[in-house]
Amino acid sequence: MSIDVTDTPVPLPEPARPRRPHGAAAAEIAAAIGAAPPAGELAALRLTGVTLDSRSVAPGDLWCALPGASAHGAQFASQAASLGAALALTDPAGRERCEDAGLPTLVVPDPRAATATAAAIVQGRPAERLATIGVTGTNGKTSITTAVTRTLLALDVPAGVVGTSGTSYRDARGADHAIATVRTTPEAPELHGILARMAEDGVAVASMEVSSHALVLHRADEVVVDVACFTNLTQDHLDFHGTMEEYYRAKRRLFTPDHARRGIVCVDDEWGRRLAREATVPVTTYASLPDVEADHRVVATRTEGYGSTLTVAGPEGERILHAALPGRHYVANTLAAELVLAAIGHHGPEVTHALATEGIVPGRMELVADAPVRGIVDYSHTPDALEQALTTLRAVPGTRRLLVVMGAGGDRDRTKRPRMGEVAARLADVVIVTDDNPRSEDPAAIRAEVLAGIPETTNAQVHETDGRGDAIALAASLADVSDTILVAGKGAETGQQIGGIVHPFDDRLRLRDALDATGTAPGRVDADDMDEGR
Repeated sequence: MSIDVTDTPVPLPEPARPRRPHGAAAAEIAAAIGAAPPAGELAALRLTGVTLDSRSVAPGDLWCALPGASAHGAQFASQAASLGAALALTDPAGRERCEDAGLPTLVVPDPRAATATAAAIVQGRPAERLATIGVTGTNGKTSITTAVTRTLLALDVPAGVVGTSGTSYRDARGADHAIATVRTTPEAPELHGILARMAEDGVAVASMEVSSHALVLHRADEVVVDVACFTNLTQDHLDFHGTMEEYYRAKRRLFTPDHARRGIVCVDDEWGRRLAREATVPVTTYASLPDVEADHRVVATRTEGYGSTLTVAGPEGERILHAALPGRHYVANTLAAELVLAAIGHHGPEVTHALATEGIVPGRMELVADAPVRGIVDYSHTPDALEQALTTLRAVPGTRRLLVVMGAGGDRDRTKRPRMGEVAARLADVVIVTDDNPRSEDPAAIRAEVLAGIPETTNAQVHETDGRGDAIALAASLADVSDTILVAGKGAETGQQIGGIVHPFDDRLRLRDALDATGTAPGRVDADDMDEGR
């Protein structure tokens, strides 16, 4: 069921570790990671938790001190020891500091990979105690994992999700839980702790976004998902990977026996077609384009209100699915979610109906006002995602002008910024360039890089506004009857990171308030409207 964001009850965050630890002996951990065994009584020492953060150490924990880009985690050894760490895990460079703090220390060449192994063992290998789904790709990860989870919950299946929009689950008793996480894929100790907590509470299925960073940095190690899904690959994260080839190779790691039992791969683009050939686990393919060969492909799409009805051709003939949101990418995401659900044993009319009604994902093409001005909030923060969002909204029946509020995140891939500006000016009538999450960068410099991609000959009306709230208000003031406003980039995020501070900010609330203030939002969408996929 879709809930109005103004009325959503938010469970208090809970720890990323189970209430009743499984635990493991220090000697077992040492043997598994190839470290010298602890001497004497230390060999039998039972570790009850694993953490990378010296501030979150609990008595009995294995504390992992990893080398970083600018500092070594071992510099916080004294804090970890004071909070009760029982043992440290580090590399040769961190050994002395850990031992000087009084911590018995396991030393290995690659402590990051060893951390994942240790976390899995200490938590009792929780990924083996519930069905797991891993979704990777540039765009669509949150949409698919959330749609799968919400569909399962509608079917009364205890399920949880780990990803960009946070970590939450519903237990076997029907109680909702939230765990505070900051990364798309949490660090390995958190991830195994979360899965252990879900298993402890009777969760049947855990869906998680698996980022390329996580695959390279061993965050998802020791989790072999039952189903891995690939959505697409477009430019992003080249600040980390360097090239698209390395970005692809990172994603490909998920489709190996170390990480998955089977794969579901979108072959709309050449990256997906290559992955389908190179994966070393069994793969089922799907496509949203009728002229692309795939095991399951969309052969016809009909727009209905704010959603779509799609005809899918598969090995058993044609079938009908309903996408709650518009656009080819949500058609693809709906088909992916259906295939993922079927792969873990959930299929049939009840599943199809639940997917159609529960497939709306907060902050993904979210309709926050319908008439006389349509207001949309979307997470599109890459050139490809922004192009798909704008193209989709342009095609919605009754659309007059298209206004977009957009920017680019700081401390992220700079090469995509001018491309995003070019896309916005090519596809929208009004472009308002503003701040996304500047993080440590100068917001004005980021805006300048976005604006640099907009050609002088553009037909779009272009504005630069240095406050995101002011930019949204400007869009509302410029909009007229039958116009559509897209606020792109942050989706369902409830904060804006400027410098080292996260300020409360929700695009959905700001857009609703701005339209209310101009008197152009009598058709604001409430929870019941959204349940109908309007």
